[in-house]
Amino acid sequence: MDATIAASLHSSKPAPCNDVGGVPSNGVVSTIQFHSSAPPFSSAEPTLGCHLARRLVQIGVSDVFSVPGDFNLTLLDHLIAEPGLNLIGCCNELKRRLRRRRLCQGSSENLPVICIVGGPNSNDYGTNRILHHTIGLPDFSQELHCFRSVTCYQAVVNNLEDAHELIDAAISTALKESKPVYISISCNLPAIPHPTFSCEPIPFSLSPKLSNQMGLETAVDAAVEFLNKAVKPVIVGGPKLRAAKACDAFVQLADACGYAFAVMPSAKGLVPEAHPHFIGTYWGPVSTAFCAEIVESADAYLFVGPIFNDYSSVGYSLLLKKEKAIIVQPDRVIIGNGPTFGCVLMKDFLIALGKRLKPNATAYENYHRIYVPDGHPLKSEPNQALRVNVLFQHIQKMLSAETAVIAETGDSWFNCQKLKLPKGCRYEFQMQYGSIGWSVGATLGYAQALPDKRVIACIGDGSFQMTVQDVSTMIRCGQKSIIFLINNGGYTIEVEIHDGPYNVIKNWNYTALVDAIHNGEGNCWTTKVSEYSVVGFISFSCLSTNGFGQYF
Repeated sequence: MDATIAASLHSSKPAPCNDVGGVPSNGVVSTIQFHSSAPPFSSAEPTLGCHLARRLVQIGVSDVFSVPGDFNLTLLDHLIAEPGLNLIGCCNELKRRLRRRRLCQGSSENLPVICIVGGPNSNDYGTNRILHHTIGLPDFSQELHCFRSVTCYQAVVNNLEDAHELIDAAISTALKESKPVYISISCNLPAIPHPTFSCEPIPFSLSPKLSNQMGLETAVDAAVEFLNKAVKPVIVGGPKLRAAKACDAFVQLADACGYAFAVMPSAKGLVPEAHPHFIGTYWGPVSTAFCAEIVESADAYLFVGPIFNDYSSVGYSLLLKKEKAIIVQPDRVIIGNGPTFGCVLMKDFLIALGKRLKPNATAYENYHRIYVPDGHPLKSEPNQALRVNVLFQHIQKMLSAETAVIAETGDSWFNCQKLKLPKGCRYEFQMQYGSIGWSVGATLGYAQALPDKRVIACIGDGSFQMTVQDVSTMIRCGQKSIIFLINNGGYTIEVEIHDGPYNVIKNWNYTALVDAIHNGEGNCWTTKVSEYSVVGFISFSCLSTNGFGQYF
């Protein structure tokens, strides 16, 4: 109904002051508990707004992105009053990642986004009144219907009796399913106390998911038999590694078995590229050099957390055979054309499998034998037009353990895939939904969630025009990101698919626009580069404040 508030968890940033109880050795189910040391809202009695704010802190949320509106103002007061929360006011409602994203993207990327919206006064339900922030009907459920298709749980809180139950159910569902949820809170309720809201913080707890032990053992037996008889098996990591929290288990398996391993494009950055048996990105005909030859010639491939959509399969052109593949999903294992094992968690399966496989480095030895190191771009002369490969050569030199790369949808997908990530360097790009403009908000959210990382974003002009307002919030929050705006004069990726006049956009003076947003408040530096200049790139690599580059 009204402007939204949203927060999301990310596995890379643990909840502060939380006490996690795992599964004891005797196999008894335990719980995961989240404790908060933050004092409650300074109110004589506990209120709904206080309870919600405290719950967010208990599950590890530190930043809440918001846009104020008349239906959520009182709730915002309670969120501001919570010492463990940092409320970030945004220019519009398109902020996301790590801490927030549009819900359709959060759903497609398996992110636990909690979207909180202000709803109509609880006294207006059932009165046949027509309210603002609606489509002009006395039925207030239209917004709920819109959110149902992109969230895994919806809670409409319009009375205090079940508010505690609905809020906890929504939050726990987001965490368990790693999907977005929707919470609507009537505008007159946040400041009202109720006996169900305790003055003392009550720990939030979740029962952990467990594998079916018999299914796990049977799946591992079948996989061991399948892989140990292979001559040159390989492993390929997919994007669902993140949601399954199995990235470390994947590396443990690679260490144990010695197989050559690659990642799908949407899994780049989830596992260390400095690993000795890493062979690159498997993306069919546009894979990194020599990677596809090794993967597609293998006599067995273990795909862990893959998503085979039209993007990742390059129009379903991958030269793979189902009978050679083991597919491991977050809670299921499929072996070739044979059996499927349900209720088997990915992390448990990978750890158990690593203890049973025979070491086999044949595929990696084949890769090492055919591998030819990358060449270097032709040296550019001063005042020569800047080439993309030269630009990315310099971006490569900027990467370190203290940086993170954000790749916008479009030609930056392909250019950034060629970057070699040093140990500790993070990487994000959004392949499933493929929405242009995603990266500007992603840069904001990522830099806010991981302030120790310097975000380097590669963004096209068409995408930048979609969400440029986010730069204002970046400056306001004192972030130190660097944006390389690659000015193509339109939607270049669309030109490659199907050209037409609709792919041409109005050219902006991007540096002047960002300077106007900056307006002398905070730290920001901009420049335009259209020709090769050694001095220009030295200044980029030495930036200590916000950097913004426009390239032609």
